[in-house]
Amino acid sequence: MMNRDELLKIISVLDFYALDLQLYLNTHPTDRDAIQKYNNVVKRAKELREEYERTYGMLTPQNISDSPWRWIENPWPWQYKFNFDLEGDECNVDL
Repeated sequence: MMNRDELLKIISVLDFYALDLQLYLNTHPTDRDAIQKYNNVVKRAKELREEYERTYGMLTPQNISDSPWRWIENPWPWQYKFNFDLEGDECNVDL
């Protein structure tokens, strides 16, 4: 099982990859390989979000919360601990 920071990093990578594929598909809507990649990326990101939320709490305020309220336990985006450094880091993602 991945720790909190690893999960956040991979979710961020997958979200970026999905957005990049969306932009590509806007100009190449019949590229079946890209569509398959997009679907795999979105599915994997969803699975990891669900894992994160089961273990660490909500990622977005649109989700249902368990008790106790854990939204405030995570670092906020403007806090240094929230961010991670990708420079020199490899992020291997299995789809």
